[in-house]
Amino acid sequence: MNKQQYKSATLWDRLMTLPQYLIPHHRLSMLMYRLTRSKVVWFKTLFIRFIVKAYNVNTAEAAESDVNQFSSFNAFFTRKLRAGVRPIAENGLVSPVDGAISQIGNIEQGRIIQAKGQDYSVLELLAGDESLATQFENGQFTTIYLSPRDYHRIHMPVTGKLQKMTYIPGKLFSVSPRTARTVPNLFARNERVVTVFDTEQGPMVLVLVGAIFVGSMETVWQGLITPPYGKAIRQWNYDDAQAISLQKGEEMGRFNMGSTVIILLPEQADKFDLALEAGQAVVMGQAMT
Repeated sequence: MNKQQYKSATLWDRLMTLPQYLIPHHRLSMLMYRLTRSKVVWFKTLFIRFIVKAYNVNTAEAAESDVNQFSSFNAFFTRKLRAGVRPIAENGLVSPVDGAISQIGNIEQGRIIQAKGQDYSVLELLAGDESLATQFENGQFTTIYLSPRDYHRIHMPVTGKLQKMTYIPGKLFSVSPRTARTVPNLFARNERVVTVFDTEQGPMVLVLVGAIFVGSMETVWQGLITPPYGKAIRQWNYDDAQAISLQKGEEMGRFNMGSTVIILLPEQADKFDLALEAGQAVVMGQAMT
């Protein structure tokens, strides 16, 4: 099992991360946004085949396994899976994505572990929303990192009714394990979309965190959230007249390129399985409680 998430940041980590403080995050992400949507046949095919080989992508799981059939790299990257390859566990909360657990545990004194020697507050993550943050005092969290090889659609961990959604502008640092070890308050600094659901477990927050070359996030009810990139917080509220209910395992959004999902659960929710730990791979639909 990969234990790299437990390491403290080394001098090499800091040196490798330093350029990220200097590069134009959003400009580079806009360039990548355009490239991944190119329909130039030779370019998009070369791009897809490079990623498949470099990251050992399992195309056999996709609904369309012939990479030549995708209209663009992004169409490949956000590909559907074949029916039945990700069964949804019947009981409890399930993983919303394919990825690796970056961190998992209890929210202690309002703070979340980012990496060894690094933590940040729920209040910072939620951009100062005190009324929401207090609902997760003594609760639980998990952070799941998606690599380029993973399936990039995001699904509901449990059946829920959407209450509100907030777009929070920010940086677009990488969210790799190395960067998580090195950049303070990483997930509370990066651009993100916070979704709040009412569930049988109580309130649940599902945070979609953007990253360099991943500055494009969307939800099934709102469509594309970014780009364009904003400088102000935007919020959508959903009352009974605009009720949006999604079943456990149902798609709720996607990353156009890879990134990170954070789940917040209240104190009264079912507890995460003690067998789950940082570095462990999970797949969408896998039981987590």
